[in-house]
Amino acid sequence: MRMRFEPEAEEEFETACGLLVDRLVRWAGDQGLPVDGYMAETVLDYRHLATADGRLGLWESRNVEELLLSWLPQQVTELPGEERADAPGTLRTLLRYLHAAQLADPRGPSLQDSLAAVDRVAEQHLAAMTDRTRWGLAKFWAMTAAEQGVDVQDGAAFQRFADRAQRGEVAYDQQALAAIMERRLTGRALSGVARAEPQLPVSLPPDDELRRRAEASTTVAQLRGLAEWAGQGGRPVTATGRLRMAEARELVDVLDTGDKADGVRSSADLPRLGLLMEWAKKARLVRVVKGRLYAVAKARPVLADPLQLWLRAFDACFELRQALIGARSGWHVESMLFDVYEDVLEDVLNTLYSLPYPMPWPRLRDTVHLAYRGRFQLDDGSDLRHRTWFEHADRDLRTVLDLLDDLGAIERDRGMADPVFLDIDLSDAGPELLADMPPELAELLGVAGAATDPAARERADARREELTAGPVELIRLTELGTRAVRQRLLAAGRDAPLVGELTQAPAAGLLGVLADDYDPDAARTELAGWITARGEREGALRQLTDAVRTMTFRTRAQAMLDVLLTALPDGEGEGLLRTLRRDAQLAPLALNALAHRELLSPEDMTDAEHLLVLAESLLQLVELAGGGDAAEEMLRAQGLQARGAVAAALDSAHPDRAGLDELRQLAARALGTHGARVGRARKARRSSGKSGRKRRR
Repeated sequence: MRMRFEPEAEEEFETACGLLVDRLVRWAGDQGLPVDGYMAETVLDYRHLATADGRLGLWESRNVEELLLSWLPQQVTELPGEERADAPGTLRTLLRYLHAAQLADPRGPSLQDSLAAVDRVAEQHLAAMTDRTRWGLAKFWAMTAAEQGVDVQDGAAFQRFADRAQRGEVAYDQQALAAIMERRLTGRALSGVARAEPQLPVSLPPDDELRRRAEASTTVAQLRGLAEWAGQGGRPVTATGRLRMAEARELVDVLDTGDKADGVRSSADLPRLGLLMEWAKKARLVRVVKGRLYAVAKARPVLADPLQLWLRAFDACFELRQALIGARSGWHVESMLFDVYEDVLEDVLNTLYSLPYPMPWPRLRDTVHLAYRGRFQLDDGSDLRHRTWFEHADRDLRTVLDLLDDLGAIERDRGMADPVFLDIDLSDAGPELLADMPPELAELLGVAGAATDPAARERADARREELTAGPVELIRLTELGTRAVRQRLLAAGRDAPLVGELTQAPAAGLLGVLADDYDPDAARTELAGWITARGEREGALRQLTDAVRTMTFRTRAQAMLDVLLTALPDGEGEGLLRTLRRDAQLAPLALNALAHRELLSPEDMTDAEHLLVLAESLLQLVELAGGGDAAEEMLRAQGLQARGAVAAALDSAHPDRAGLDELRQLAARALGTHGARVGRARKARRSSGKSGRKRRR
């Protein structure tokens, strides 16, 4: 039972969602809590489809607000006469269940904080659901049709209504439709949110160490010095907001900018000082008011903390497009980078983030070129003209990299590119992938046989030669840069794991996140820190195995045990497994793991252990199928073979008696054995809901 799925894994998500909702509805019934099955599915759809990270078990206040005030009003159609579903109530119950079932992401808010977030916006939800400007386009027309007496369940009747609407014969709310269309055209519709690429976990020193490094930054010293020079009394500026030359010459000396002020008649001709002025303004450290340059009073705490000042300066880099690469006169034009500056800068930094190896300049440059080709309609001009355009953009990108280097966000060196950046072997990818690959991407990757144009093939070979002929410029984020990019990723709702952030997490939360998100090396480091923080190793391991023992989802329990074994030091995992083989609760999972690792052959198992493994396999298969109808179909397809396997599993000493009871009921419905009446009752309870299944548009 994973708690995050890639967008293309739609079938896997639907299966897991069905299982999760099934368990949720049963749990809510036992607890006497309100829940609507369809609404719960819609809530999980939002987290999977409409957020950058897709984490089903993490609910920040912004997720709660976006769900109740934007997603549900867009997606859920409540026709006249239908009973309204209690979305806030269902969300509260889901949040309680995630924590009770140990599925909540420990990096998220506490249950109390999440419930408080629901309470804050619950009263606004009803108004949002009836606000036509928040509806989706399909919902708008469905509701308009229903309000005019059209049976939207009747396909032919609805088509006749649509035909009349196209002919302009239908009255509708024109202002609401205009607002809906504007939201779609400006990309603010939640259904258009793209899932961000997952980032590898990173390690960072403590903030005190980062603060020391920020204090050593020349840029930090200059920005602070500029604010102190401006002061609360202010300094005079020209009508255009520039420093007068007398003050400019003084400030060049105060800040040691390196500008040559002799013979210069305008402060606009002092490039470093001009950049620092714009930088300080964008960072909200100084401002111009009524002809004077003042230090911003509210920025005093930031100026006193070098790390916060450095981070403020880093964020301001995204607003320095004009100062950095804007045209200096009417005789010049901006490069392609100018038009997409913020997006490309974000992409470059996110590309460098968490890379285990420094990126060679040729690869970074060509990746940005690919972005240009995707965003600009390049005409059929000569290769020479296009090459000139790209070279102009490259010079501007280097200017931006110089700024980041000067700030201390990146570091550059020369050396041989790591082999991971050389030709990518897609020989096993299959002809479909190669056929669908854009020629520019095939050329960039140097995929053999994918770029059929001889000229493109020649350019790809030249790129590889550039990477292998000798040392190249290598670029990587510094730890300060990593800290800053991670902060932006988190602010954008993306997942950016940090080694050490799970030290205080509960054992189940730790193992769940490691299983879902961490590579083996990072998992090993995170687990070691978690165990060390608890002081006594034996007790820490007991907490971890108890977390596996109490996990009610068999597939997740298996994944938690597997990641624990992988993250333990060599040899310790095998010893733990052999100990757990004798544990009545964990024996089925341990036996599975021993067999998978080829540490235990079938001949070495007892008959009772064979039955435990068989029962565990069936229970996990039922979960992977999503339970319910899909699991029944799976059993039905196996026929007599399934009947015998189920009978043997039910005779085992497997500790999950509730799971075996569910298996018995599934087999009864699929194979006609005893217990079908009980199974039908549970299925009916799952399908019941306060408002039934509403159409999502």
